[in-house]
Amino acid sequence: MRGQAHTLEAFVAALLVLGGVVFALQATAVTPLSASTSNQHIENQQRAQAADLLTASAANDTLRGGVYEAWNATYTNDAFPDGFAFGEGLSRTFGDSRIAFNVWVTTENGNRATLVEQGAPTDNAVTTSRPVVLLDDTPAPGGNASTWGADHGVPDESPATELYAVTEVHITVWRI
Repeated sequence: MRGQAHTLEAFVAALLVLGGVVFALQATAVTPLSASTSNQHIENQQRAQAADLLTASAANDTLRGGVYEAWNATYTNDAFPDGFAFGEGLSRTFGDSRIAFNVWVTTENGNRATLVEQGAPTDNAVTTSRPVVLLDDTPAPGGNASTWGADHGVPDESPATELYAVTEVHITVWRI
């Protein structure tokens, strides 16, 4: 009799545990886009890639070209014109990785120009930015002697001073 009671008790306990597991599995939906540590890792990696691209572009002086180009053209893909070094960096970093990106430039006075518009970011998108200071005598991209004030599209945010504009380049990236 005692053996039968233990067997029955074990059977009821197993049913309770199994019922709890079934209930828990049906209460949560796990999809490929569910938040998880792997998604967070990917978002951190994408944020680091975008920040590194901005840092490297600022260091090799190609980020100003992105600022200039944003006021003169908007792209929907990564087919940038030859010689556009910042665009080439965007293509190398994100183009073959199935990562979509939007790039825009803002100024302190609220002006905004879009360089790349590849669609609406998903919920897992990350954004990073970097300031770019332009002075009146800062040469415009392309190696010529003209400066920003020579009708290059970027508005002069401070005409009374030698500060031309303080801009900020923003990159938003997300998985396709």
